[in-house]
Amino acid sequence: MIKGDRIFGGFMMVVALGYVLNARGIQTSFMSDPVGPRLFPYLVGGVVMISALVMVLRPDPDEEWPAGPMIGQLALALAVLAGYAYAITPLGFLIPTAIAAGVLSWQIGGNPRRSVLAGLGLSIGLFLLFRVLLGLGLKALPAGMGF
Repeated sequence: MIKGDRIFGGFMMVVALGYVLNARGIQTSFMSDPVGPRLFPYLVGGVVMISALVMVLRPDPDEEWPAGPMIGQLALALAVLAGYAYAITPLGFLIPTAIAAGVLSWQIGGNPRRSVLAGLGLSIGLFLLFRVLLGLGLKALPAGMGF
């Protein structure tokens, strides 16, 4: 009998392979570092492929797929992450990150007040990490609202 883990593992292997093949198209300039911009996508794709292969070869004998309210929670998390991906460019980093982190924190089981604080803290902390320490050119807020 085909297990759900094997089906999902096979699907993820195909997705990871597509991810790695797409990473081959990343253009490098002649002044890039020795590692190059392709290393991170290759590493992510490789880890996903290894994990998917383990799922195919050794599926969980007691697998339980989510049902009922859990499907709704997973759909909400997916919608939040998709909305985050679309909102980050026009709204900057801080606002969408605070909202997404707050909603996902609330979903994990936090109370609303702590979830809001977690969203704000993660948003500001990650922005400082990426902008100040790593030197990435993130927009903090929508154009015309500040730094």
